[in-house]
Amino acid sequence: MNDLSFSSLTLNVDLVKNLDSLGYSSMTPIQALSLPMILTGKDVIGQGKTGSGKTAAFGLGLLNKLDVKSYKIQAIVLCPTRELADQVASEIRKLARAIHNIKVLTLCGGAPFGPQIGSLEHGAHIVVGTPGRIEEHLRKRTLKLDHIDTLVLDEADRMLDMGFQDAIDDIIEKIPSHRQTLLFSATYPQEIDDIAARVMNDPSTVCAPSTHEESTIKQYFYQTNSDDERMTALRLILAKNKPESALVFCNTKRDTQDVADELIYYGFYALAIHGDLEQRERDQALIRFSNKSVSVLVATDVAARGLDIDSLDMVINFNIAHDPEVHVHRIGRTGRAGRSGVAATFYSDRETRKLESLEIEISPDDLPSEVHLDKPVKKPVMTTLKIDGGKKQKLRPGDIVGGLTGKGGIPGDKIGKITVASNWSYVAVETALVKTALKKIQNDKLKGKTFRVRILS
Repeated sequence: MNDLSFSSLTLNVDLVKNLDSLGYSSMTPIQALSLPMILTGKDVIGQGKTGSGKTAAFGLGLLNKLDVKSYKIQAIVLCPTRELADQVASEIRKLARAIHNIKVLTLCGGAPFGPQIGSLEHGAHIVVGTPGRIEEHLRKRTLKLDHIDTLVLDEADRMLDMGFQDAIDDIIEKIPSHRQTLLFSATYPQEIDDIAARVMNDPSTVCAPSTHEESTIKQYFYQTNSDDERMTALRLILAKNKPESALVFCNTKRDTQDVADELIYYGFYALAIHGDLEQRERDQALIRFSNKSVSVLVATDVAARGLDIDSLDMVINFNIAHDPEVHVHRIGRTGRAGRSGVAATFYSDRETRKLESLEIEISPDDLPSEVHLDKPVKKPVMTTLKIDGGKKQKLRPGDIVGGLTGKGGIPGDKIGKITVASNWSYVAVETALVKTALKKIQNDKLKGKTFRVRILS
């Protein structure tokens, strides 16, 4: 397709106007390849990396044919993690804001079951959720999928890796067979073909390049033959580069926590995120990292899904990925949107076969030698405050900004990202001014009310 404008498609006029207001000037490769087929009702398999724009591709497709007057669930999107489901639901709401009264409901584990039942009773058009929680609602008959005409499997490879195959099959059994099925995946293992053969009708397959240029990512490979050598190498690289945001990948949940604990012991501002943490801990870790109030996030591949940070300075593979495509996906999280990025990978003598599978020319790099590990670690630029009030208390980002910038407060340009959840809010402020910001909220009122506030640490 030569014309990459959204207006060239058979899209609802209101959707096109909204895209223009959002600054979506032209389609990304995955959108240009998949959207024309999606809009005709075809089943589509789309392969694209994080940041490729696939959420907008399937989101526009399901919104375009939605019957807004019918308060029945017409589309369901399955995601591997709550973080990704929240991100997808937020993007769909943003795409739908020009069309009145569209209700998007998120159903994920880690959240109370009762309020979800209440939301379902009030009706919804689109459900975004994780397979486990969706299956639980179906089992308890609090969710009905009789009117679904679009099923989306997002990050299908990760859902299969996480063992959701049976849950997905059970959910699909409850959905009408006469429907459109869209499957999106960052990698393309054999299992994708298997599930497509079972649940899709003559699907078309599209594969789009990632939106980053590989030339913008400088890769380094360091030989480390013991855990102690790996840990020392990690400390040296972080101390040398002093990244504002570095993502460290481990292959197991245990290694993830151990590496984060070790970094914290040596004074680094680090957090771990993996499946054994409570949902609240995972949410706060992601918020603090995206706010740049923590410099290093140590994660498994599954836990990092749903983490969308465009300006990630560095990716470090503490362990080599088991799959070459996962390696490409990992390093593609840095150097995005035309920026330069750095990716470092540790390997041992026993991992030469994994290195060969990457199909790139590799020469071992020397670790930084002029770095002194006894020097203080640079503090993060931002610090995150948690406010015990959110959407249910009618608190909005504008209220928080107003409260912080009032008399005796801090300048507006010293405030970073603000996240407002149901019952609490998070705001990033420059570290040098965090005590002033804390006192301002403690001593004053937000929207006429007094809220508890504390520094997240």
